[in-house]
Amino acid sequence: MGLLGEPCLCWSVPEASRATSNLKVALVEGQDLGRSRNWRLPPDQYSNRASSLTPSSVRFLEEIGAWRHIQHARVQPYTEMQVWDGVSDSRISFDWPSAGGGPQRSPQQTTIAYMTENLNITSALLARLDELGDVSMFDKTKVEGIELGEDTEGLNLSSWPIVQLSSGQEIAARLLVGADGFNSPVRKFAGIGSRGWDYERHGLVATVKLEGNGWGGEEEKIAYQRFLPSGPVALLALPGNYSTLVWSTLPEYAAHLKKLSSADFAAMVNAAFRLSPIDISYMHTQPSGQVEEVAWREQHTKFDVEKVPQRVIGVQEGSVASFPLRMRHADTYIGERVALVGDAAHTIHPLAGQGLNQGQGDVQSLARTIEYAVEHGQDIGTQMSLEAYNSERYNTNNRLLGVVDKLHKLYSVGSGPLVPLRSWGLSAVNAMGPLKGFFMKQASGTGF
Repeated sequence: MGLLGEPCLCWSVPEASRATSNLKVALVEGQDLGRSRNWRLPPDQYSNRASSLTPSSVRFLEEIGAWRHIQHARVQPYTEMQVWDGVSDSRISFDWPSAGGGPQRSPQQTTIAYMTENLNITSALLARLDELGDVSMFDKTKVEGIELGEDTEGLNLSSWPIVQLSSGQEIAARLLVGADGFNSPVRKFAGIGSRGWDYERHGLVATVKLEGNGWGGEEEKIAYQRFLPSGPVALLALPGNYSTLVWSTLPEYAAHLKKLSSADFAAMVNAAFRLSPIDISYMHTQPSGQVEEVAWREQHTKFDVEKVPQRVIGVQEGSVASFPLRMRHADTYIGERVALVGDAAHTIHPLAGQGLNQGQGDVQSLARTIEYAVEHGQDIGTQMSLEAYNSERYNTNNRLLGVVDKLHKLYSVGSGPLVPLRSWGLSAVNAMGPLKGFFMKQASGTGF
């Protein structure tokens, strides 16, 4: 997935389980794990790669013993998310009280998601693996090739993947788990196809500083997402008055934003939540001067100050980056002695913030499948043993990929009859608490 948590998670549960305690586990990682283990940042600095963890994902991290190693001061729960149409201003508020959750819910029960840096998750998983022991780790090591073994006298490895490492070592795998990203070498070795398309959009990320701790204060953090025709822009709360920016936009817009001064960049982020799409598009054509331009245009634009995020007043140096957005889905998640998880199996648009949660769902399901196979005397690497994992996760992920893809296409339309129709639908869902609660349960991982 591009996040080290995927391969770590693959084996945290099996290694901690009594049923699978005799399995030999190896982790191959191209990066230096020492840097991830020792990762620390000052309290006023945050990595620009952060993820939104659903309550279901957090429970999984608790179950495998990793959550206690998290730096909790760098985790921010939020209890509400404001989402609106940038063309019509139709709006929906995702929060449990308005969805029929009732005021009696505890703070933990009203949490929609938890924001934290990817490196915080990675370091916690590594700490848990170190605690468990008996995991062979090959870091700063690349996979040079994968091929099938041979049938020799007394040992038939003809169906086993043999992983050739840059260190010169080889690993024979009864089960090879590919958590190696959307260009997965494991998937290519298994001959598994992958279908999808590029969105012709880039995801721009940054760590920004707001003028305050949010309209709900420190205890009631709110996330914001506005759908613009060029793509959705979101501000997701971090501790204090910091937030993660995730702005899906045209490649030329992303390139323009990265060239701006910090002050002009902050002005563009403020404009993205306040001004019309036409105004925002115009300002993407200006090489500089966005601070003054936004200030002037805001005087002639009506918006409710407390329904948009507080103003961005700073951008963390070096945190602005972008990456291309795409949708991909493997034809299957399993082959003989091969299983795919995370981005190796599926890549999703970030508008729903579900990428890491999907991957953790894969790992949790695969761990259960392996445990069942061991308990029933099955070979954990055969397709028959792995079929339960593929059956459970493929359709679930396919539905989510389809919904997110259609949402992207639906809100990419800037005019015409589709705009009032989608606005009516958004307002209708917002008015029907039980229906809104149903969607929230699906998103939080508790609705199945």
